[in-house]
Amino acid sequence: MLKVFALLTLLASAAVHAQTPLHTDLPLKYLEQANPESVNQPLVIFLHGYGSNEQDLFGIKDELPTRYNYLSVRAPMVMEEGSYQWFRKKGEGAYNGETDDLKASGQVLLDFVAQAAKKYHTEPNKVFLVGFSQGAIMSYEVALRHPEVVGGIAALSGRILPVLKSELKPDEKRQKLAIFIGHGTADKRLPFNDGTEADSLLQSLSLKPEFHAYPGVGHSISATEMQDLSAWLQGLNP
Repeated sequence: MLKVFALLTLLASAAVHAQTPLHTDLPLKYLEQANPESVNQPLVIFLHGYGSNEQDLFGIKDELPTRYNYLSVRAPMVMEEGSYQWFRKKGEGAYNGETDDLKASGQVLLDFVAQAAKKYHTEPNKVFLVGFSQGAIMSYEVALRHPEVVGGIAALSGRILPVLKSELKPDEKRQKLAIFIGHGTADKRLPFNDGTEADSLLQSLSLKPEFHAYPGVGHSISATEMQDLSAWLQGLNP
């Protein structure tokens, strides 16, 4: 089971996060650090990786802009208690994205994003998905297929699936997306070239992703990446 514990602050605050109530009023269960009465503050939605849960990324909010609203969602498919996934891989070789799981999870996430934006009084251009691993894959899926629902995404240690690549065509709506890509050069689960290929593909579609390579970092989030992510988010709403 993949957990992201790259930051010591996650360990220090784990007990506090464990006490945060789980909300069930939207299509996906989620944790919240937000003021539902705030108007058009940036809304950041965390999407965890394979085998993890909504608590995994929730702690990184403490390293990000303080006035933003933060939600951390639980993937819809149960593996075991406390362990969830967005989709199941079938067959041998690299996953290509051609399963009903991916379509179903993409739709429920799309519904969640739209309803969360309404609940927290946020315009779509101020909604940002921050996904790790499988969560990064889902960020690409939703944002690149439905660029009207978000202002941007941060894809951490992820990839754009072949089934999505084959369907992407130049689109003016998509060009407005702000995209952060972060990837460790020593990642053995989703190789570094998954990140560079995503960067090249997006550039070919006239997008301008902000790409960061992290030398020697494996399938995890480093402190340097958190600093870069925080600066990127801050720059979206100066």
